Amino acid sequence: MLTLGMTTTDLAIKDVAERTGIAAGTIRMWEQRYGFPAPGRTPAGYRRYSEDDVKALCQVLALRHRGLSVPAAIQRAQEAGGRPSDHPSIYAAVAAAHGARAQILKKSTLVALSKAIEHEALALAAAPVVFGAFQREPFYRRVEPRYRRLALHADASAVFADFPGGLRHPEGGPAEIPLAPDDALGNEWAVIVDAPGYAACLLAWEQPGVTEPGGADDGERRFEAIWTIDPATTRRAAQVAARLAGRADPAFGEHLHALLEDRPLALEQPAPALTALTNRMVAYLEAAA
Repeated sequence: MLTLGMTTTDLAIKDVAERTGIAAGTIRMWEQRYGFPAPGRTPAGYRRYSEDDVKALCQVLALRHRGLSVPAAIQRAQEAGGRPSDHPSIYAAVAAAHGARAQILKKSTLVALSKAIEHEALALAAAPVVFGAFQREPFYRRVEPRYRRLALHADASAVFADFPGGLRHPEGGPAEIPLAPDDALGNEWAVIVDAPGYAACLLAWEQPGVTEPGGADDGERRFEAIWTIDPATTRRAAQVAARLAGRADPAFGEHLHALLEDRPLALEQPAPALTALTNRMVAYLEAAA
């Protein structure tokens, strides 16, 4: 546990593990999965932690002992410290608030679910704010025509991937936001549609080491996934995505936040919306089988 009187601000991961009682492997896993903690790096690439990191980890441990889930405990510790992660995880932020049990899904299933949400948005959503996270640029290019169609009817749209060459605002398409190698979103999948009459999001975190992206078994990659049409949860996901977009383009980020603050939540007739989306999902899953 935390030792009083120690004020070191250049701690190695083994030191943090000793002082918090959290295994080094767990700390590294939380960093990869949730963007927490966010250590500095030496010129040689070694992680270096501060006293604030140690205190935050101890707080997460205490919250876990009180029964909170890992993402909920991390979110609470970050909010209490007044310093949200510089590498936000949309999945972690929503999992902390949503409380839903994640499902383990193959990439091929996520493709079908994403397609259903996107097509339902094209059919129903008026003036949506749309976000997509694709990890790799080639994954986005395969569905770029669909996102261009969404962008034509959207108040704003943005996609995240490892785009080379920096930020782009292509005419007639969503803003292309590049991800750095240490961004938590680089390991995530996201489809977020926030419109006054329609809200849906699918968020997933890839389990490491099962199969390689783009390989022969790409469709068998496994993800922890949650999806919802809850308007408040979708709005939370959109706000985190807007914050991440604002790192690359502050003016665009402010525009996104203003749009989200002004629009009403999609609260009308949730049951028909759920039925329509579920039917579309089932149809696409059957087609993929």
